[in-house]
Order: sequence, then structure tokens, then C-alpha cells
Amino acid sequence: MKKKDIKNKTKTEALKDIDKLKKDLFNFRFQKTNGQLKSPSKISETKRNIARLKTLIERKNA
Repeated sequence: MKKKDIKNKTKTEALKDIDKLKKDLFNFRFQKTNGQLKSPSKISETKRNIARLKTLIERKNA
């Protein structure tokens, strides 16, 4: 997810995306333990996107 895509989201869109990314992160961790994860960098990228969306929500509240 690009930074400019994140900046254009509304609060409700960001919350929906956070839920989806958390589910993806759970699945990536599960795949990692089973040895099925092709790209381990997806885990850190997903965490980073969740943090960006949470920051966006905080700024919209202020």
C-alpha cells in the first residue's frame, strides 16, 4: 500500500483496511510456522501498513 493511497482514505475505510490486514498478518504467521510462506517480508510490510493506518486515524481524530 502506497503512502499517498493511505492519506486519501477516510476513517471508516482505514478501519476496514486494518481489520483486513490483521487477518492477513495472522495468516502469514500461520504460513510461516508451517513453512509455506514464500516471502517473509510480507509480515513486516503488513505490520508497517497497519501502523500507517493507525497513525492516519489518530491524525483524523486530532
